[in-house]
Formats: sequence, C-alpha cells, structure tokens
Amino acid sequence: MKNQYITLTSIILALSCFAFLPKTQAVSPPPDGCYPGFTTAEGCNALGHLTSGAANTGLGWYALFGTSTGNYNTGVGAGALVLNNADSNTAVGTAALLLNTAGIENSALGTAALVNNDNGASNTAVGAFALQNNINGGANTAVGHSALQNSTGEFNTAIGAGAGTESAIVSNNVYIGDPGFPGDTNVISIGGIAASETPYENTYIGGIYGASVNMGSLPVYVDTDGHLGTALVNGSGQKMRMRASQGAQPQASLSEFQKQQKRIAELETTVARLAATVKEQSAQIEKVSTQLELRKPARRVVVNKK
Repeated sequence: MKNQYITLTSIILALSCFAFLPKTQAVSPPPDGCYPGFTTAEGCNALGHLTSGAANTGLGWYALFGTSTGNYNTGVGAGALVLNNADSNTAVGTAALLLNTAGIENSALGTAALVNNDNGASNTAVGAFALQNNINGGANTAVGHSALQNSTGEFNTAIGAGAGTESAIVSNNVYIGDPGFPGDTNVISIGGIAASETPYENTYIGGIYGASVNMGSLPVYVDTDGHLGTALVNGSGQKMRMRASQGAQPQASLSEFQKQQKRIAELETTVARLAATVKEQSAQIEKVSTQLELRKPARRVVVNKK
C-alpha cells in the first residue's frame, strides 16, 4: 500500500513538471476547471467541499461533492462518489459509489454500481447495479448486470449477469453464471443453477480427455446436483467407508483397481498377439495345403479289356 502511494505521488510530481515547460499551441478556447492540487471539476457543485485533497477529478452533478481531504479519486456521473472523503476510488456512472464515505480503492463502472458501499475497500464492480447492496464487504469482484448482491461478505467473485445474486451468501465464493445459495462459504459454482433460469444440458471442458494424471490420483464423483467430490457420503452426509476386511483403505482399493486395469491391458495385449500368431499359422497351413495339392499324382484311367 505504501509503495503504491509513493509511486502515485512520483507520477503526480512528474506531471507537475509540465507546468514549467515552454507554452506551445493548445486547444482553443482553453479548458476551464484548472484548479490547484491537480484538481479537475466540472458540473453543479462537483468537488464542492474540497480543501487539501489532491489529484481529484469530479465530472457531473455533485460528483465528489463531499470530498475535502481525500486524494486520487475520480467521479464521473451525476452523484458519483457524492459523499466520499476517502482515497483512490474510481466511479464512472450515475450514482456509482454514491454513498461511499470511508472505503478506499474501490472501482465502480455502471449505473448504481456499488451504490450503497460505505466503508468496504478494494471492491470492483463492472455493470449496472453490480454490487449495489454491498455496504462494508471488501475485496469483492462483480462483473455483469446486477452481479453479486451480498452486503457484507468478502473475497467473493461473480461473473455474468445475475451471478451471485443471492443476498445471503457469505465469503470466499466464486460464481460463474450462478446465483449462489444462502450461507455459501468457500464455494465454487459454475452454472450449478443457471442465472438465466434455463437449465444447462451439456458441459465441455478442454484439456481433460487424454490428459495424463498421477497413479495416485483419486476418482471424481458427480451427484445429481452436479456437485463434484472424491469422497462418497450417505444421505446423512457421513462418509461411506470402503469394505475392508484386512484394514484396507480407499487408497488401497484404488491401487487394486489400477492393478486390475493393468492386468486387463496385459491380457488384451496377449490376446492380440495370439490372434496374430493364429492368423500367421493359418496362412502357413493354407500355403502347405496348396503345395500338397500340386504334388498329388495325376489320376489314371484304367481300360477294362475283355
């Protein structure tokens, strides 16, 4: 964080050097809104309370209106960042980050994106109404119309229109085209329930068929809900133990299965060799039969003389 601000300050100092360059031909008429502290403001009451804040840009009705000491903020659109007084926020769109006061390093692109965010930090919302209900959750990423509608969770990622729209999801989830379920934590869901409400029929993932895996790999099971896992459980959610009369473990059963597969492959190879041998022997027998036929003495006709 400190290094980022040092870098940003260095950039601003470098830009300030342009003020001392010889004047050259510029746009005419010259742009207005050239204010001290690298500030740009355009629109009714944009940056209306600015005091010591630097490098802020407010374009639009009441854009960045409440920013006084905050730095490095950009608000473009009516009401964008209107209450903000924190640092390094970017809001593009009407009412984007409208209620943000103390949250830092948020990025919102779209109408009402992150509109209710108050002090949540490091959120990214791309799409109209994306993350609109977030208040103090941090490090969330939402891409798509109305994506990710939780209010307090952190480290959630939702991609696709309507993805992550379940308001009761918690934290550390990833949704792609899936609305999520209440209480979700540490869940990755790719279209488990289609946000479009049209069930999926086929799944294609490249780089799996024909790919090599280690001998110690575990089989993956899929239940009727599309849930993936390597351990079988019963209806109560308890793990099912493999039948093992001599203390064998599932890994041992897997090893036996792999041995059987290897044995089957060896038998198939042996059968193929035998088939080739039989075919070769049949050809030799046919060749010998042909030669014997050629060596048979010609039939003689006996004349009966009386």
